[in-house]
Amino acid sequence: MATSTGRRDDLERTTVRKVSRRILPFLFVLYIIAYLDRVNLGYAALEMNADLGIAAEAFGLAAGIFFIGYFLFEVPSNVLLHRLGARVWIARILISWGLVVIATAWVANTWQLYALRFLLGLAEAGFFPGIILYLTYWFRDRDRARAVALFMSALPVSNIIGAPVSTWIIDHVHWFGWAGWRWMFILEGIPAVVFGLMTLQVLTDRPEQADWLASEEKAWLVGALREEAAAKPPASTWTAFRDGTVWLFSLIYFTLVVGLYGIGFWLPTITKGIAEVMAKAQVSNTTVGLIVVVPYVFGGAAMLLWSRRSDRLGERKWHTALPALVGAVGLFFSGFWPEPFGALVMLTVATVGIYSFFGPFWSFANQFLSAEAAPVGIAVINSIGNLGGFVGPYAVGYLKTLTGANAAGLYFLSASLAVSFILVTLVRVKARQAVV
Repeated sequence: MATSTGRRDDLERTTVRKVSRRILPFLFVLYIIAYLDRVNLGYAALEMNADLGIAAEAFGLAAGIFFIGYFLFEVPSNVLLHRLGARVWIARILISWGLVVIATAWVANTWQLYALRFLLGLAEAGFFPGIILYLTYWFRDRDRARAVALFMSALPVSNIIGAPVSTWIIDHVHWFGWAGWRWMFILEGIPAVVFGLMTLQVLTDRPEQADWLASEEKAWLVGALREEAAAKPPASTWTAFRDGTVWLFSLIYFTLVVGLYGIGFWLPTITKGIAEVMAKAQVSNTTVGLIVVVPYVFGGAAMLLWSRRSDRLGERKWHTALPALVGAVGLFFSGFWPEPFGALVMLTVATVGIYSFFGPFWSFANQFLSAEAAPVGIAVINSIGNLGGFVGPYAVGYLKTLTGANAAGLYFLSASLAVSFILVTLVRVKARQAVV
C-alpha cells in the first residue's frame, strides 16, 4: 500500500513538473511581450508627449482608453477561445496586437493615438483571461496559485527588461531621422507577431492531446482534473453573469487594477521627476529606465514567494487581502514623503504589495467557479476589473493637471487599494466555495 501510494505521489509530482516546464516558460514570455506592448506608452511619453503636444490629462486618457476596447471584446474573446481552442485563438490575439503596436509608430496627433490604443485593446482582449482559463485545463486548484504567479511574474519582469530596453531605444535609435519612441513601438511590436506564429506550434489545447506526456501521466492528469471539476456543482455557462460573488470579485479586481496601471503608466514620469530632484540636474531616459527596474525586481520576488506561501498553506483570502493593504500604505506614503529617496522606497513597497496580490487572487476567485462557468466568470472578472486600467492612469493625469503635482494622484490610487482590501475581507469563504 505504501509502495502504491509512493508511486502515485511520484507520478503526480513528475506530471505537474513536466506540464509546468512545457507550458509556463512559453506563456511567461508571451505575457512579457503582452504587458510591455500595453505599458510601453509610459516610456514613450518621456519624449512623445512633447513631440505631439500631449498634456498630462490627454496622456492619461490615451493610456486608459485601451481598456475600453479591452472591456468590450473580453467576454466574447474568452468564449471563442474555449470553443475554438487556445492555440489558434491566442496566436490570433498576438499577431493582431503586434500589428497595431507597430502601426502606433506612425501616429501624428492625439486623436490617432486614441484610435490605435482603442484598437490595441480590441486586439488584445481575451489574452490574459484566456491564459488564466488555459491554466485551469492543466493545473489543479492546489497547484494553480503558483502556476498563475509564475506566469504573472512576467509583469515585473517585462518592466525589468522593458524599462532599460525601451528607454535605451528612445535615446539611441533614430534611424532614417525618426524619433526613438517611434522605433520603440516598431521594435517591440515585432516579437508579438513572431511569437504568435510560434504559438501554433508550441501550445497544446488540452491534456488529452498532449503527445509529450506519457500515457500514464496523461491518464492521471485528465482523471485528476475531471474529478476536481465533478466536485463543483454543475451550472450553465452564463450563470456567472447572475452571481453576486463574481461581481464582488470583479469590483475587488477593479480597485486593485486602478493602482496597478495608475503606477504602471506613470512610474517612468514620476521616477524621472524624483531622480532629477535627487541629482539636481536633468537625467537621461536610459537612467530613468534603470531606476524604474528597482521596484519591479522586489515586486517580482515578492510575488513568487507570497504565492508559494499561499499554496503551501492552502489559504487564499488573507493572502489576497494583505497585499492590497500593503500597496495602499506604500502609495499613500510615496505621495506624502517629503524626501525623494524615501518616496522611491515607498513606491517599491507599493509595487511589492500590488504584485503579490495576483497569484492568490485568481486561485481564490476560481474556487467560486464551476468548470462550465469558468470561461465567462474569469472573463467577466478580468474585463470589468481592467476598466480600472482606464480609471487609474486618467485619474492620475487629471489630478496632476488640476494640482500641478503627483501626490493627489498617488493618494487616489492608495484609496482604491484600501477599498480592494476591505472588499476581499467581505468574501464569505466557508459559506460558498463553488457557487456558479
